[in-house]
Amino acid sequence: MKPLPLRLSVLDLVPVMQKADSHTALGQAVTLARTAEKLGYTRYWVSEHHDMKQLASACPEVLLAHIGAHTEHIRIGSGAVLLPHYQPVKVAEAFHLLATLHPGRIDLGIGRAPGGSAHVTLALSGNFLENVRKMPDKIRDLTALIEGEFTVEGERVTARPVPPDSPELWLLGTNAKSAAYAAEYGTGYVFGRFMSDNDGAAVLEEYRSAFRPSRLLAEPKAIVAVGAVCAETEERARELAAEGAGWLRSAIPAAEEAAGSEAAQAQGRHRPQGAPSAADEAAGGGQPENADAQGRRTLIGTAGQIKEQLHELQKLYGADEFLIVTQVADYAQRLKSYELLASGIIGAGQQ
Repeated sequence: MKPLPLRLSVLDLVPVMQKADSHTALGQAVTLARTAEKLGYTRYWVSEHHDMKQLASACPEVLLAHIGAHTEHIRIGSGAVLLPHYQPVKVAEAFHLLATLHPGRIDLGIGRAPGGSAHVTLALSGNFLENVRKMPDKIRDLTALIEGEFTVEGERVTARPVPPDSPELWLLGTNAKSAAYAAEYGTGYVFGRFMSDNDGAAVLEEYRSAFRPSRLLAEPKAIVAVGAVCAETEERARELAAEGAGWLRSAIPAAEEAAGSEAAQAQGRHRPQGAPSAADEAAGGGQPENADAQGRRTLIGTAGQIKEQLHELQKLYGADEFLIVTQVADYAQRLKSYELLASGIIGAGQQ
């Protein structure tokens, strides 16, 4: 049987590589988004991190307004806004404004991790564990705001401006807890394979079987976020992946954890690798991540080799869209990896 077509999207952590500064990193984000649009990628998403020197995206909605002004049709979104830190009405207003500026193009991805250290987490929102426990209420309120059905003391409260097309709402996660939230509130679900050893097929099956249709989404809709490094030869791809893993170790310890892993630290505290935290239970995660673990989950090779691996994952997960995270140590090589993937998969007509 001929495999179903693959759709590729981009997740950009907006890294500050080599001797670059944040201004350069943000310029590279625009370049990647414009290139992804030209190559036929479906979406371009940016992550949220706080007080991390090597990552330049602390406020996705501001960066997305800039990205939207420099692109024409590619969907743009957050991967993810860390909802425990914020009041849902403010998040809804920000993304309604984006969806008014760029109609029919906005995705609102939300997550549950702290996204930074203990001190910046306290500065952002105080008691992180308490805020994580409020996550179901926050998702419910955010959904109601996007649907135009939110009330306070019986009075309608509207997140304005009201866009012509509502943002698509997605929940990003790595386990059954986040999948259950997405199913209960009728949102799309993104499984973060690149930062999880959990059984993604089982997680996605639980999401689909428990899904409750909402005004935002009639049927379950899933994306799988995967790490991928593509080059003209497998040997070169492995070299780039190793360099990227080394850069992660030296530049952003436990970067995957802060990037949205549900193995979130209690109050965002840094601790020895492998040591569990109180927030692991609250956020539903497993062990903290490191660059070596990330490397084991990265698809590495030529475009043809990665295409075969994606088709295997497609069969395993029942998903036809993959959000590609390419963590290498050089902007030009990162861009080349995305170009090769597009040429071998999107541009090849899915043969």
